[in-house]
Amino acid sequence: MNRPPERYKPDNNGLYRVEVNGKCGYIDKAGKLLINPQFDDAGGFYEGLAQVSVGGKWGYIDKTGKLVINPQFDVAFPFREGLAGVKVGGKWGYIDKAGKMVINPQFDYARDFYEGLAGVSVGGKFGYVDKTGKYVINPQFDNTYGFSEGLAGVSASGKWGYIDKTGKMVINPQFDYAGDFQNGLALMRLAGKEAYVTTGGVLVGAGAT
Repeated sequence: MNRPPERYKPDNNGLYRVEVNGKCGYIDKAGKLLINPQFDDAGGFYEGLAQVSVGGKWGYIDKTGKLVINPQFDVAFPFREGLAGVKVGGKWGYIDKAGKMVINPQFDYARDFYEGLAGVSVGGKFGYVDKTGKYVINPQFDNTYGFSEGLAGVSASGKWGYIDKTGKMVINPQFDYAGDFQNGLALMRLAGKEAYVTTGGVLVGAGAT
């Protein structure tokens, strides 16, 4: 799936994950060890924090290597827009950077927040919640991606289309895949050909018909 890389890459600010003798730490661009290898697993830094695993549980460290949120989660995602999806007892919820559970674990799966909304799954269907955990778009889709430029790719009956933030289908499901919008265009595939679609649903590019 084509996704604008700047939307997903870590904001490492000079810290890079490294594994030494089965433990994870962080080095700088020169290879100097800045955070000693001590974690069972580790992710990249997003919004100043990185998720790390200790003893089978996940928590978060800051850029000094200090544990700022103790390992307590079964799974932990990076922070996006100030919140991070975490799994506890088989359900997903969201915490803030103080480690407070601001949206209680209740979802079967939880995606990152983009443009104030996050895709969540309940009973095999995806919808979207806001940062209070309130459903803005009820679960009804087979799969979802994050909002970009006001639209989000959603899957229904094996095809991808786009909805707006009210849940209205503004580009009907017809694509084999549907990427994020960037500068008004999103990469998609239709009938085996790749092209771009505009936010208005117009196909452009070599594969457009």
